Amino acid sequence: MNNTHAHSTRSHLTGLVGNTPLLRISEPFTPPGRGFWAKLEGFNPGGIKDRPGLHMVERARARGDLRPGGRIIESTSGTLGLGLALAGLVYGHPVTLVTDPGLEPSMIRLLTVYGAEVDLVAEPHPTGGWQQARRDRVRHLLAQQPDSWCPDQYNNPDNTTAYTPLALELAAELHHIDVLVCSVGTGGHSAGVGRVLRQLYPDLRIVGVDTIGSTIFGQPARTRLMRGLGSSIYPRNVAYDLFDEVHWVAPHEAVWACRKLAGSHYATGGWSVGAVALAAGWLARTQAADARIVAVFPDGPQRYLGTVYDDDYCTRHGLLDPPPALEPQVIGRQDEKEVTSWTRCTEIAAPRARTEGAR
Repeated sequence: MNNTHAHSTRSHLTGLVGNTPLLRISEPFTPPGRGFWAKLEGFNPGGIKDRPGLHMVERARARGDLRPGGRIIESTSGTLGLGLALAGLVYGHPVTLVTDPGLEPSMIRLLTVYGAEVDLVAEPHPTGGWQQARRDRVRHLLAQQPDSWCPDQYNNPDNTTAYTPLALELAAELHHIDVLVCSVGTGGHSAGVGRVLRQLYPDLRIVGVDTIGSTIFGQPARTRLMRGLGSSIYPRNVAYDLFDEVHWVAPHEAVWACRKLAGSHYATGGWSVGAVALAAGWLARTQAADARIVAVFPDGPQRYLGTVYDDDYCTRHGLLDPPPALEPQVIGRQDEKEVTSWTRCTEIAAPRARTEGAR
């Protein structure tokens, strides 16, 4: 490929990312006349993490951390893998993605056809689960490969600044925002979007949405069915000081919200989308009628056709239970008790294990 053609292909590919649509969500999540805005990041080729995938690679190249043709090696539960596969194509790097048996077979096929090598860990780490096992495997591969580089999405500040354009898109489209609702996994998009919007709108309320069984906000680690949000480690990118409240959501509650979204608004996405929609709907019902609420929907439905949208899978896992409560339970402190269904808390602090330096 000659340089002119390569540059043209690169700009065409990067031009596919960003400027995603906004959709107004109302009934059945809110009464008529109320609602919230959903930023549909699933309209990026691979979802929201195309943004940090491209940005982290671009910045690493500029600093000289990633040499021309060097291999990118990273741990992923899926969506960032798509962003890094795109970045590998754009900038000419081979990509190795370390994942675990929980990754959907359809995602493995997709990552492979985009040119990435998929490396599957066989056993979870005794205390850090699959996430820690993947990260240990990344370290092993980095040591074997000269000129290889790991983005380290959990702790890389470029993962956060990658979302500045998303924040500016929201500001340009909505002109004012009262409440921002984001799912929290690595902490990248909630911190990146939240910091920029809080500078523009000092009274902005920021609501984080996590899954039950996640340690991010001080709950005990449990085996988690939902992927894409939650964590069994403490990512440094989580900006605890930004959040006004956190909601924990259970898998069956997210499935209910996903299916309601599809049937009422032709909007589809994964576990994070359902969890965020549930919390944003409640906020739209309980805040002032003119409050401008925006929720970030991180991805589309492709990887969830065998889970969230599969009746057999949902039946096997008890996910077609009765609909969620009309409002979340409330706890006064993050670690007051273990939550097992939709619950909110307005006292946010970094968990003790995180502040003691546990990783």
